[in-house]
Amino acid sequence: MLTWRPVALDAALLELGWAVQDQYGIAFWDALIVAAARVVDCDRLLTEDLQDGRDFGGVVIVNPFARAPA
Repeated sequence: MLTWRPVALDAALLELGWAVQDQYGIAFWDALIVAAARVVDCDRLLTEDLQDGRDFGGVVIVNPFARAPA
């Protein structure tokens, strides 16, 4: 599981989560996930819960169910 690079929940991540929530007007738990993606330098986040293609400061949302199979 450590190869997945888990992110520890600490004060800095909470602060970043609140900042993302305020900046983009999304739910806190979604903002916390986006913040964690930023911390580990992810440029894409796979989820069906946020708008496909939306860019959250370098983290772009990809809905894997909205795309046609290759």
